[in-house]
Amino acid sequence: MRLFAIMAKAYIALGSNLGDRLSHLSDAIEAIASLPEETSVIGVSSIYETKPVGYLDQPNFLNAVLVISTDLKADRLLTHLLAIEQQQKRVRSIRNGPRTIDLDLLLYDQQIIEQPPTLIVPHPRMQDRAFVLRPLCDVAANVIHPVFTKTIQALYEVVSGKEDVICYRKTLRRDYEGFVN
Repeated sequence: MRLFAIMAKAYIALGSNLGDRLSHLSDAIEAIASLPEETSVIGVSSIYETKPVGYLDQPNFLNAVLVISTDLKADRLLTHLLAIEQQQKRVRSIRNGPRTIDLDLLLYDQQIIEQPPTLIVPHPRMQDRAFVLRPLCDVAANVIHPVFTKTIQALYEVVSGKEDVICYRKTLRRDYEGFVN
C-alpha cells in the first residue's frame, strides 16, 4: 500500500465516426474513469462534429477532450487506452480512416516523452489539428504546450480548419457521477 502517490494530469483526445458516436465516446470515458490505480476524470470538453482529415471518404467525427488525474505512468496509460480501443472494436485498416473510437494521449503534465513509434508526448500533430485544439481549449486554454511554449489557445488561434469544427453538444454527461465539466 502506498502512503501517497504523485498524480499527473493527462489530456486525452477522443474521436468516433462509426455507429453510435456519442455512446462510443461515453463508453470510453467510463472505461478511462474505471482504470486501475488512482485515476479520476476531472474535466470533459464539449463535443464537436468535424469533417474527416486525410482520408475523406468517411462519415464526420465527433471529437472531445478528457482531462484526468492519474498515478499511472504515461506508457501504462497508453497501454490502457489502446486496450479500450480494442474493447470498442477499433479496426486500424486505413490511416486516418473510420473508427468506432480513437483515443490519443495529447499531454501528460508538462513532460516531453519520446518512445517511438507508440508513445510520443505531446502528441506530435496536435498543433496542426483544429479538431483537437478546439475541444482542448475548453479544458486547457491556458496550458502551455511544452515544446512550442505557447498556450493551447494561442495554437488554436493560428491553426487552419477551424471552420470545420462545429459544436455538436455542450456536454457528454450521462447519469454518471464520475466525470464533471
